[in-house]
Amino acid sequence: MAGSTEDQGRGQHAQPQRAPPGGSGPCQLRLYNSLTRSKDVFVPQDGKRVTWYCCGPTVYDASHMGHARSYISFDILRRVLRDYFRFDVFYCMNITDVDDKIIKRARQNYLFKQYREKQPPAAQLLEDVRAALQPFAAKLEETTDPNKKQMLERLERAVALAVEPLEEAVQARLAGDELDARAQALLEEAKDLLSDWLDCAHGSGVADNSIFSQLPKFWEAEFHRDMEALNVLPPDVLTRVSEYVPEIVDFVQKIVDNGYGYVSNGSVYFDTVKFANSEGHRYGKLVPEAIGDQKALQEGEGDLSVSAERLSEKRSPNDFALWKASKPGEPSWPCPWGRGRPGWHIECSAMAGTLLGASMDIHGGGFDLRFPHHDNELAQSEAYFENDCWVRYFLHTGHLTIAGCKMSKSLKNFITIKDALKKHSARQLRLAFLMHAWKDTLDYSSNTMESALQYERFLNEFFLNVKDLLRAPVDVTGQFEKWEEEETELNKCFYDKKAAVHEALCDNVDTRTALEEMRALVSQCNLYMAARKAARRRPNRALLTSVANYLTHMLKVFGAIEEESALGFPVGGPGTGLSLESTVMPYLQVLSEFREGVRSIAREHRVPEALQLSDALRDDILPGLGVRLEDHEGLPTVVKLVDRDTLLREREEKKRAEEEKRRKKEEAARKRQEQEAAKLARMKIPPSEMFLSESDKYSKFDENGLPTHDTEGKELSKGQAKKLRKLFEAQEKLHKEYLQLVQNGSLL
Repeated sequence: MAGSTEDQGRGQHAQPQRAPPGGSGPCQLRLYNSLTRSKDVFVPQDGKRVTWYCCGPTVYDASHMGHARSYISFDILRRVLRDYFRFDVFYCMNITDVDDKIIKRARQNYLFKQYREKQPPAAQLLEDVRAALQPFAAKLEETTDPNKKQMLERLERAVALAVEPLEEAVQARLAGDELDARAQALLEEAKDLLSDWLDCAHGSGVADNSIFSQLPKFWEAEFHRDMEALNVLPPDVLTRVSEYVPEIVDFVQKIVDNGYGYVSNGSVYFDTVKFANSEGHRYGKLVPEAIGDQKALQEGEGDLSVSAERLSEKRSPNDFALWKASKPGEPSWPCPWGRGRPGWHIECSAMAGTLLGASMDIHGGGFDLRFPHHDNELAQSEAYFENDCWVRYFLHTGHLTIAGCKMSKSLKNFITIKDALKKHSARQLRLAFLMHAWKDTLDYSSNTMESALQYERFLNEFFLNVKDLLRAPVDVTGQFEKWEEEETELNKCFYDKKAAVHEALCDNVDTRTALEEMRALVSQCNLYMAARKAARRRPNRALLTSVANYLTHMLKVFGAIEEESALGFPVGGPGTGLSLESTVMPYLQVLSEFREGVRSIAREHRVPEALQLSDALRDDILPGLGVRLEDHEGLPTVVKLVDRDTLLREREEKKRAEEEKRRKKEEAARKRQEQEAAKLARMKIPPSEMFLSESDKYSKFDENGLPTHDTEGKELSKGQAKKLRKLFEAQEKLHKEYLQLVQNGSLL
């Protein structure tokens, strides 16, 4: 049956087919992968779940800025993957609490403490120090590294200077407090010297395993405190070598069973030749050019494990210890090969393998760990799992230098995290790291930190200005204002900068570029607010709030805002920001309005004392409480809650600037006075006398006092005479002015 006219009409007006609109696809996250030495698209094995293992510290001393470089950088990467790209990150980190450095330091500390508690007589102490100096002198002679040699020479000089007063005291038969004080001074200076000597003599007799656990336990606790102070997130899982010895033994046994390890004199070594020649395996994936670097390999084996005897146990010089037979004076655990302890490299493989399985998404560590540590980890793990993909993405953070130099105790530029936090806040240190690429060398210097401080101040001022704008009373509908061309342009800039930040983070988490784009966005907002202020119009609240909220969110993602903060940087210490600002600001606003009323009345009735008191409240009293008032002609006073120390520094800087301005003004006035006095002195001289004192140039003068002959009696040339005549006439004019001033009484 034919359809009706109405049906046909509907068919003619059916919705047309439409192709989807064009557009650019989202950019993909790329990470610099040390395995390929290129930026690879990041694709986890299991959807959005990311398994990540990070090499933790060897805890035998205070954590330093080199540690901060690595762990802050990885914390930033972890937060960006978790909070920005929304990956489900499972983050594991180890603590190396069994290591050659720890063993040696623990023994030395134990033996020196015993020695000190025995309170050796002064004569015995001197004898022991002389005995310790003999092997030390030989060590100094053998040292070729200039920086280390310089450090040892400084130690030798310091000990010699401390020996002399004690020797004099012994010879003079002094006793009591004076002798004790000199002995204690020598003990302090010679601590490293004596510790090394005592360890050589008695270290093999230290057998109690608890002695080797006390030192790492103390420094691990300090490390965690430092990480908390730096606002570094704790790992989801923390592993300690001492707690995973059974798993390590099993791991080593399977490598031996798979044919890639061999037992030699109670130790177990990894067979690098066998592994490299096996199908599907390759040794030295990260730094193949370093294979055979014996210095690096021996550093990886540890100070206590590079004796000629130990080296002779290997089939190849490139082989490395999976398990070390313990010597006297070393901690040990039972195993199928006799009592021993884990090698350095095996610990990470066993612990990561136990938790993350045969393949992980990300493995992280410092740049200096690539070879031999990480190359050996890869080899032994892939020998255990018989695969070729134990790590999919290897991330290595860049080195840290101190004012352009490598950080070392020998250069006296060793900076602990605690020392750094005495100078700058955790946020400022993090901003400095954010302003540099995570995989490149970062130079920790005054210039680097000044850039971070300036960036923090710049953003903070913007946040304070937006907070002030939001405090102005407005009704519900007043929150939404008509957008003019300026708002539309600023909003376009906002979205352009958000897109640029996203692209930067997709490009190997380029936080440096991201921060620059955020800075550019704030600059545009500042220009917009300045234009509105000049036009006596309030800026658009909603738009600026959106920008401020976005910046706050990004800073939280980066870990630069340590706690919950509705907008901008929190004020005060951790845990005080929200409550402090919301509690005190209403009172400060009332105080500001009261002060503004007083100033208005004082100006109207000309009461300068009241204006001075208002200025003193603004300049001297409130900064000490962390409050800044900013007066603007024709506009309400802006109230800002700022860190007290920052305000006090600003006040001191302002005083210094005013003092410098006053000093320069006084200097300029003094110079003017000197110039005027010199001019007056010249004016006083009659023209007839101005040349008479120059007998070293002229010998004869005419009746007016003009020179006619030089000192040799020769008549002056016409040119010379003409030049002198001009000088004479100028002085004649100057002297007349002087006489006129005297006549008028102007010089009185």
